[in-house]
Parts: sequence; structure tokens; C-alpha cells
Amino acid sequence: MKKAISIFILLITTVTFAQNKNARTSLEVDGVCGMCKERIEKASIKTKGVKSAIWDVQTHELQLIYNEKKTNLDAIKENILAVGHDVEDLKATDEAYNSVHPCCKYRDEAIKDDHTGESDNGQ
Repeated sequence: MKKAISIFILLITTVTFAQNKNARTSLEVDGVCGMCKERIEKASIKTKGVKSAIWDVQTHELQLIYNEKKTNLDAIKENILAVGHDVEDLKATDEAYNSVHPCCKYRDEAIKDDHTGESDNGQ
């Protein structure tokens, strides 16, 4: 019994120390403009443990640095979904999507076409 408890404690300790304080990852987040960029980055940063969030308007790639001891990707994705942006294979609710500014309706092809060629400087 003592051996089983020792192994259990060792496993828990290993898992705890294996978490990264500066985990880096990227994920795809839908959006079309500088207002989307601001909204996506703010939603990410407000997640406790996120240190950096930079979203690229052209590629739709969100680059993250976060503390795995304080948060995880699911929590970050939930905050982004809550402000109306689709994340990789998850879709924001219609209510959340409808809350974004009319020029940010990234599911509308005409809106996407209007934003084609914009730089990611917020224009």
C-alpha cells in the first residue's frame, strides 16, 4: 500500500512540474479587421495566465504565450467564443456572433470581400 501511495505522489508531482509557465501555441480565430484584432486579443488576455496574445488579420493566426499552471487552451477559447469569434473547430453562439460590430461579420462573404487587402494596423 505504501508503495502505491508513493507512486501516486510521484506521478502527481511529475505532472505538476511538467506544466509550462511560458507555453507557446497558436490557433486559428476567425475575424476580418482591426476591431476584430482588438476584441480577440482582449478576450485572450483577460484569461488569467495569458501573458501575450497577438492575432494576425491576414492569416487569422492567434499566437499565445500562457502559464499552463493557471489556464489552458479550452479556457482561452471559451473567452474568444464568448465575444463572438469562431475558434478552429468551435463556433461562437449566434447570440455572441450577433454582438460583434456589423463590419466584423466574418461569416458574411460580402464583408470578407470588403476587408480583402487591408493591413493589420487596425484599418
